[in-house]
Amino acid sequence: MLTETIIQAKNADWTIPQNWDRFSREEHRVWDLLFARQSAALQGKAVSDFFQGLDVLRLSKPGIPDFDELNERLFARTGWTVVSVPGLVPDEIFFEHLSKRRFPAGNFIRAADSLDYIEQPDVFHDVFGHVPLLALPAVADFMQAMGAEGLAALQAGALHRLARLYWYSVEFGLVLEDGALRIYGAGLLSSLGESRFALESPVPSRAPFVLDTVLRTRYRSDAYQQAYFVIEGFETLLELLGTADLTDRYPALAGEADLEPARAGRR
Repeated sequence: MLTETIIQAKNADWTIPQNWDRFSREEHRVWDLLFARQSAALQGKAVSDFFQGLDVLRLSKPGIPDFDELNERLFARTGWTVVSVPGLVPDEIFFEHLSKRRFPAGNFIRAADSLDYIEQPDVFHDVFGHVPLLALPAVADFMQAMGAEGLAALQAGALHRLARLYWYSVEFGLVLEDGALRIYGAGLLSSLGESRFALESPVPSRAPFVLDTVLRTRYRSDAYQQAYFVIEGFETLLELLGTADLTDRYPALAGEADLEPARAGRR
């Protein structure tokens, strides 16, 4: 299905029809397996708002969510919609979608023999990992702001800085909830192995979320993270983008050496 959907990507914004009826019984079965497995694994690990947001995914049809039905519920909560794309899209297209409260979701799902790892984010990562928290107003507003900041970073030639902010918050962020570390990043929420590793392993650093440190810290996309950054609440992220002029910070950081994750500090 991935090859077919790439061929269909003719719109300037890379959106394609979801064609929900074209998903096979096996593809729906894989979604159901992943959903059940990860929902159970995240008990006591994910932020409570995630479980509240899961309600938008508990739809009337089995298997992969039908975006038409999903968007009715999500838009009613926060004005966001999910749009179908063939896979990874160009950075400018991605951030443009976010700035308009649209989340691009890959129109394919991993094979049953690759449940634990895929190279490109699929519909399970994109929808299960991201959409529940998009039902929360603070996260919804933060993600829209990230879209605008992404477009500004492209103009400033500093996308690598903004990418680190996105990576260590939206994808692999941790949050303090009632004094305990909890997961909120989509890359963790959708990963059976790394959701455990992020909270339980003695290997990675877990540092307080300091903007300049995050902007300077490298990351890898092909392995578990060696550093995680901890916020005190979602309002913290929204306030950060509202008060920090990132375009002014980029030149100031140009003379600073990048940090390896192990040097980001420990919690």
